[in-house]
Amino acid sequence: MRSRLLWSLAGLLALLPMVALLLVVKLAQFSAMAEAEEQMTLPPERVNAIAVREYQWQPQVRAVGSVAAVRGAVLRTEAEGVVAEVAFTAGAGVKAGEVLFRLNDDIERAQLNEATAAAELARLSYQRARTLRSSGSLAQGDLDEARSRYRQASARQQLIEAQIAKKTLRAPFAGQLGIRRISPGQFLEKGSAVVSLQSLDPVLVDFSLPQQRLAGLRAGLPVVVTADAWPGRTFDGEVSAVDPELDAGTRSVRGQASLTNPDGALRPGMFVQLTLTQPQAEALLLVPLTAIIHGPDDDAVLVIEPGEGESRLLRRQLVRLGRRLGDFVAVTEGLNAGQQVVSTGVFKLFPGMEVVVDNRLAPAFSLDPQPDNG
Repeated sequence: MRSRLLWSLAGLLALLPMVALLLVVKLAQFSAMAEAEEQMTLPPERVNAIAVREYQWQPQVRAVGSVAAVRGAVLRTEAEGVVAEVAFTAGAGVKAGEVLFRLNDDIERAQLNEATAAAELARLSYQRARTLRSSGSLAQGDLDEARSRYRQASARQQLIEAQIAKKTLRAPFAGQLGIRRISPGQFLEKGSAVVSLQSLDPVLVDFSLPQQRLAGLRAGLPVVVTADAWPGRTFDGEVSAVDPELDAGTRSVRGQASLTNPDGALRPGMFVQLTLTQPQAEALLLVPLTAIIHGPDDDAVLVIEPGEGESRLLRRQLVRLGRRLGDFVAVTEGLNAGQQVVSTGVFKLFPGMEVVVDNRLAPAFSLDPQPDNG
């Protein structure tokens, strides 16, 4: 047993130099690898970059409104009677003064013939009375009575002519007619609805804004109108009037915009959206939203700065953000116009890293992105 233990110790002592040699060799290899790694230079990282741009932004205010005709009315009868003639076609355009319909006026015309004859007789009597009075053969009182009878007869004639005129309905202005509400032979009471007449070019849009927007609301401001009925289409106009009085209940101010509408696309009563461009322009410094590194307490970007030779290095720059415009965000503090920042992939980069700008695969950024819903 003792001899076996001695042989084991002798074997271990024989192996110790070999183990020590192996350790020395491995340590030398690890040291060489570490030294090589320290001396090795990584190639610069390719990044997308964009220059900080200055943009003159005009604030815009959005509102909803309702289309109204500059001139529009439901035409009604001014007298009662039976419809003798309907002279218009539903939905057609008409000119001012065009006859739309007539009520039966046979009785009134008979009365007019009688009144015309009486007026003519009174006129002749008045002329004879003037002749006799000039020769002294007629008293002044008789001349005054003849003049009075003539004036009464003329007034009755004019009254009947006015009654006949009320039996005929004419278009008070040019526009487009609506649906016909009467038929020939129908008896109409005074004030009965006949047809709607609307002037469709131009049109008005009534809208309201909260009182905080009153300072930037005035006549002449450009307006762009859109309607769900015409997707993808815009209508241009301007603010034509602002109500001097605010609504006491809602604390809002009413405005009115005027728009050209040559094809009649906008109809009275239609719901629309308005965008009003404010007159004051504001200079903004813009960077893409994808360039921002959001932190728990602050926001930052990676600025690209010159290094040694032709190299470019990254520097982390704290920024303060403002309003968002499409794919961009305004930077109110921390950057100057013209500085280059990394536009995408910022989370895989770090300050001090050497980079090279390669925008061949850089995405396109837009102030008014139009997503493809197809």
